[in-house]
Amino acid sequence: MDNLRNLNHRRFKDELYAEFARIGQALASAKRLEMVDLLAQREWPVEELAREMELTIANASQHLQVLLRARLVEVRRQGTRAYYRLAAGDVYRLWQTMRELGETRLAEVPAAVKRHLGDRHELQVLNVTELLRRVKAGDIILLDARPEEEYRAGHLPGARPILLAELTRALKTLPKNRELIVYCRGPYCVFSDEAVALLRRKGFRAQRLRLGFPDWQALHHSATR
Repeated sequence: MDNLRNLNHRRFKDELYAEFARIGQALASAKRLEMVDLLAQREWPVEELAREMELTIANASQHLQVLLRARLVEVRRQGTRAYYRLAAGDVYRLWQTMRELGETRLAEVPAAVKRHLGDRHELQVLNVTELLRRVKAGDIILLDARPEEEYRAGHLPGARPILLAELTRALKTLPKNRELIVYCRGPYCVFSDEAVALLRRKGFRAQRLRLGFPDWQALHHSATR
């Protein structure tokens, strides 16, 4: 009680909200938001992340240090290499909430998607459990179009890896009498768009799944709480 009598309300609020603002400041960068999206897929060495994002290693490292100071990422060192990952699933869910808010509040977001990608035909799955049940039963085939390292780090249950560079050769292994569902990193990843376009040209029944592996992880985590 003595602490409450001596409480300076303004100083308390200023200190408290300044700490929360560290997270907002760390995410107030287009490049750092993209980093969060990529780090949700797997752990990345700085050099590979810089190459993926077309940044210099020094620039990528600076962005990662900002995320590290805000406790949004963690680093693992092995020899001379530094490997970064998200600090917790809550970090991805924060980005997911920002992404969904941007889609509903900013008309520029869907406009940019349409301008660059045209009218996309996406499979909106409301019941992921039913989708995965159909995959397990063999009614549909689920394909993961992400790079091999990301597939190995984690993927939707029952999903097969399908590398874009090798897709033409892999066509003979895919049945034409079943529907193919393709996913990649998430709503704005175009690996699955490219895969679906090729599959349809070759006579397959294929659809793009909007949900990515981190989105499924977030759903699965919420369901098991």
